[in-house]
Amino acid sequence: MSDDRTGGDVAELSFSEAMEELESVLRRIEGDEIDVDQLGRELSRAAQLLEVCRKKIRRAEVEVRQIVEQIEEDGADAGAATPEAPEAPEAESPAAGPASPDDQDDIPF
Repeated sequence: MSDDRTGGDVAELSFSEAMEELESVLRRIEGDEIDVDQLGRELSRAAQLLEVCRKKIRRAEVEVRQIVEQIEEDGADAGAATPEAPEAPEAESPAAGPASPDDQDDIPF
């Protein structure tokens, strides 16, 4: 990325553009070729770029949460619309055994 964006409005940058420029700024700061006067400007620009990236990440997190919630709601609505098979009473279950001593009269032997 060229440095012609440096000093421009960071709000217009995409996330990847802001990250790329931030990495470039950090390389210049870490290098030995930057003078003290420019260091303040570079740090200020880095702070602006970082804030843009954070805002874009937060916005993406909100959008993802909303999408997931919508998917879950749609799934719950679809589940409620499909009829479920009726559950068999516990007394009819072969593993359940008699519910009370009076039910033993129904035993065929």
